[in-house]
Amino acid sequence: MIGCGLIAQVMHLHYLRELSDRFQIAAVCDLSRTVVDRIGEAYGVSRRFTEWAALLQEPLDAVMVLTSGSHEPIVVAAAQAGRHIFVEKPIALSEAEGRAMVAAGEKAGIRIMVGYMKRYDPAVERMAEELRGFSPLRFASSTTAEHPLTWYIGQYPIVRGTDIDARTLGAFEADDEARVTAAIGISDPTLRSAYRHALLDSMIHDINLMRGLLGEPIRLRFASVTQSAVSLNVAFPQTAASMAWVNLQDGIARYRQEFAFFSPKGRATLVFPSPFLRSAPTQLVLEGGSPDSSRSWRTVEAVSYEEAFKRELLEFYDCVVSDREPRTTAAEATRDVAFCQAIIRAHLKAEP
Repeated sequence: MIGCGLIAQVMHLHYLRELSDRFQIAAVCDLSRTVVDRIGEAYGVSRRFTEWAALLQEPLDAVMVLTSGSHEPIVVAAAQAGRHIFVEKPIALSEAEGRAMVAAGEKAGIRIMVGYMKRYDPAVERMAEELRGFSPLRFASSTTAEHPLTWYIGQYPIVRGTDIDARTLGAFEADDEARVTAAIGISDPTLRSAYRHALLDSMIHDINLMRGLLGEPIRLRFASVTQSAVSLNVAFPQTAASMAWVNLQDGIARYRQEFAFFSPKGRATLVFPSPFLRSAPTQLVLEGGSPDSSRSWRTVEAVSYEEAFKRELLEFYDCVVSDREPRTTAAEATRDVAFCQAIIRAHLKAEP
């Protein structure tokens, strides 16, 4: 495991230990010696590193890349070392980076899977089944209201490192800024922040989920990007979709995310809880009725209490041992990043 921060501690390490019949945590790496030692002690891992290049010299089957900056250098090096790779979203900070990672994986003959956990949610899988009977699909929409993270993670024992050299942090921040410049080529601080955080860190989940349910997007008809919100209108093969992301991180702790699909036969909606609450079920809301009367109905299902983060690890295991492509591929994730770059271009040009 390369990167032992928030998502590693809250989700991945927890479920890797539950899945000890499939996974052994063989080595851990983090910039903070405090973090890597505490995690190593907690999970019984003796091989501990503060430099990822040293970890890749170890005899490993696979690596998980969970760092907060660009994943390209680590993923390319891991592929060249013959390691299968699980990499958190966003796969990259630009389409060019993603393409380099895809090429490295193909050349090495290894599997690269991207951590879009929502695609492995049982309610999402049920929604895919429901949508097969929703022809014609007239419209779709998604709304994500981002709320303060603090209250959703406060119950977890998170180890934080304050021992990282300031020059090292400065170098990583400079690298991040340079890669954002290479991706969108603008200096506007609001748009740069929106691209790096609103789009790549959060809304990219929404884009990928819509892609998984509706197919490859055909056209970005409209994009508006501000510090407080992102609004999109996207054409998919079956229908159009309105997508909104709202920044409420300075507000109350009331996370809400909805995906709704509209047909003359009814309406189907996914209502997601905060992704940082383990095993909190996503609701599947189905609404229907009769075209010949006023009769209508509404059901709310908790499809399963299986955790999406755990199920994506099962997918990673299976795609490696079965030598098959994962459901969330590096090539698809690269197209998601390209889509985020297109959002910035469409906003600046005020045209599709």
